[in-house]
Order: sequence, then C-alpha cells, then structure tokens
Amino acid sequence: MKIDEYDRAIVDALQQDGRMSNVELAAEVHLSESACLRRLRRLESSGLIERYAAIVDPVHAGVPGNVFVHITLSSQEQEDLKAFESAVRRVPEVMECYLMTGEFDYLVRVVVADTADFERIHSQTLTSLPGVARVHSSFALRSVCKSNTLPIKVRAAR
Repeated sequence: MKIDEYDRAIVDALQQDGRMSNVELAAEVHLSESACLRRLRRLESSGLIERYAAIVDPVHAGVPGNVFVHITLSSQEQEDLKAFESAVRRVPEVMECYLMTGEFDYLVRVVVADTADFERIHSQTLTSLPGVARVHSSFALRSVCKSNTLPIKVRAAR
C-alpha cells in the first residue's frame, strides 16, 4: 500500500490517541473532515490500522512484573511447534511469544504479580506446555523504554 504524508500523520496521531474524534484528527493533520475520514477508512480496510485498543496500566491491573522466558522444545518438528504455539496462546499471562533463531526456540514475555505468581505460572503452566524441554527465566528489574508507536516504513505515494 502506498501512503503519503497525510496518511502517515493520521497513523502517527492515532497511535498517540486512538480515541481522537475525526474532527480532532482532521484538524491535527490539516485535512477536511470528509477527506480525513476517507483516508482513515482506507487505512483501516487495507489492514495498516489493524484495530484499536486501550493500553492498561500493569500496576493497576495487578501484574507489574515482566519475566522474559526462553523456552527450548524437545523437538522442532512442525507438529510440535504448532502444538506448543496453540497451547501458549491460551495462557492469559503470556503477553508476547516469538519463535526465535539461536540457542532457544521461543522467547515469551509473561506478566506477573510477584515472584510467587511466577513460580505458580512456571510450575503449573510453562513447564506443562507441549514439548517443553527447558525453561530459562529472567525478571525485568525496570522498564527503560517502551513504545506502542510503530515507525511507518511503507512506501510513500509519488
């Protein structure tokens, strides 16, 4: 999809405030309300804007801790990967899971209330996932930077 500077400005503004009205958005990006809405609908239908969501404060939600977990499976056969991936998607504390290259198979970010909560998740859930051979965990001490704003790298229209 080709986008221009107006499209980029719309996406940037909505990444900062997804509840912005079309009137506010149009004023922010210097377009008429109808032109802005047309562009917004095109960005949504193209899939560039995937969905809208609230960002919840983890402290207020009772899960202030982040644990990064390296998981190695006993086999890397496609059926074993699919079984693990299907099961890990159902763990509510798992915020992100990535298939990796290198020394371990998956990198998983888990949110926890405290160390006791992680012990419960580790013993009752993570080690019970299909095919898990090894689990290595690291607690994050604090967040240095965190962003929900993606840089837009799609080609600009000419």
